[in-house]
Amino acid sequence: MRPTLLTLVGSFAAGVFASYPAKTKNVQDVFDTSMAVLDTYYDPSAGYIYDFSEAALRHTVTETAWYALGLVMRNDGNDIEEAEKIINNLVRGQFKDKSKQWYGTYQKYPEEPVVGSDVYPQRIYWTWDPNWRGFVGTTFVMILEEYSDRISNETQELIVESLRHAVIGDTYRVGGVDNDNLYPGYSNPAIMRAFTSGWLGRRINDENMTRSGEAYANEIIELFNITNTLSEFNSGTYTGISLFGLTLWSTYLPKDSVMAQCAPNMIRKTWNSVSELWHPGMRNLAGPWDRAYGWDMNRYFSIMGVWFWAYLGKEHSSLIKHAQAMTHSKDHAWAPVISVLADKQAALLPEGFFEKLKTFQGEHTSENKVYYPPYDLEIRNVSTWLSRNLTIGAQSINQMAVGGPTTTAFTPAGVQWTAGDQIGFWILRPTEKKLQSVVSPGKLSLTYPEGTNQSVFEFAMSTFRSKPMMNSLDDIPNLKISVSGNVNHAPNLTFAGVNGGAGKPLQSFDVWIFRFSMPKCFKGKPTITLDFAV
Repeated sequence: MRPTLLTLVGSFAAGVFASYPAKTKNVQDVFDTSMAVLDTYYDPSAGYIYDFSEAALRHTVTETAWYALGLVMRNDGNDIEEAEKIINNLVRGQFKDKSKQWYGTYQKYPEEPVVGSDVYPQRIYWTWDPNWRGFVGTTFVMILEEYSDRISNETQELIVESLRHAVIGDTYRVGGVDNDNLYPGYSNPAIMRAFTSGWLGRRINDENMTRSGEAYANEIIELFNITNTLSEFNSGTYTGISLFGLTLWSTYLPKDSVMAQCAPNMIRKTWNSVSELWHPGMRNLAGPWDRAYGWDMNRYFSIMGVWFWAYLGKEHSSLIKHAQAMTHSKDHAWAPVISVLADKQAALLPEGFFEKLKTFQGEHTSENKVYYPPYDLEIRNVSTWLSRNLTIGAQSINQMAVGGPTTTAFTPAGVQWTAGDQIGFWILRPTEKKLQSVVSPGKLSLTYPEGTNQSVFEFAMSTFRSKPMMNSLDDIPNLKISVSGNVNHAPNLTFAGVNGGAGKPLQSFDVWIFRFSMPKCFKGKPTITLDFAV
């Protein structure tokens, strides 16, 4: 009989490689498969990973850091030598001028010009990324915690000094100042910031640094406790990173840390939300999504997909066999990181928890509340209905700006269905600050409380191999949509594709755009009701 993951957690038998601790079968597969992929992207002459995109063999930094962790973990042949080369490269490329806003973060790629120069003006998240302090810094901590006996004392000292720059640099970040957006609600970098400060402060006996990390963690925890959800809610990518960060809290900090005390509960509640939204048959997290790099996880590489791979097996996850072919495939480099932490996180969850995620548990509705200040002016109500072949999810919002903190990725309403050999999606694009949503079986009602006759309900829909041409709603494969409400019932239909049309792809996805406008003389609150049948 094949053992389940939870029966294996903590019982480490002999592994494939004697040089690192054995993992559960699925976790081992995550590591072995992903390292084989990353090996093909590694440039040993430079000591960096090539960019996964079409980037003329430019190199990249964060993916290289995660690969270095994998090398130290594998410890085969010249892996340690290459890992130490990488670490030296990353530290050499760290910004160390304390007078600059980007002090302590790491360059985006080694070939780039000097950030802040006349030819390369500084632009946050473009020419430099403040979150890379956390991505690289947390990876350095994991190397020290797990494998310090495999790297030289000189490299260890180099890492600690680099972490000091990163942690101090992170204190420069204040949400709303200098175009920075780091608030406690920006879940994934906030969690990493608190962790690295708390961990390094203890390592170097800096009480102020330790207290700073603990204080910032308290802000994150207090915000989480309002709704028992992450402020970056239901993201195939960023929920995965937040779970990573919370597992760092639980694993590498002492019991007197508020992070170590609260992380297990936060992990359990986050996974409970995930379990309600995960559709095993469609291999997708049902909508809506706060930050989406796509609306069908079978077609883009998500970090939650790697967690599912580790716990359910690749065949039950959202990832295809050769996942490096998926869009956003650079996140393949997260796999070594997750393979280190997966068993540690699983031990915090109830026995048998993941087994139920392999099969659809039946029609149900998931209700959640989410709060992300200052962008949310009030708590959002999120409702998702899931059936075997159709899911409908939406949220009611009152935000300070259209799209909240992530205008290009925020998806306030989403529908998915089984469309033959693929998953179809139908999503609402944000156009208003306020939205009232009602979700019920087979039905979605949307209202703009402050809308006018200029308001529009704009939906993006997936393309279909079986039906490449659309002329109306009647052409949608495997889905019947009936429209009611005070909108014009006949939408304007356009195409947005990589090679042309009326617009560009959304998050790498070619889409059909259905745009419902209001009658010219309309007065009142714009409303559309959509009935779906599969």
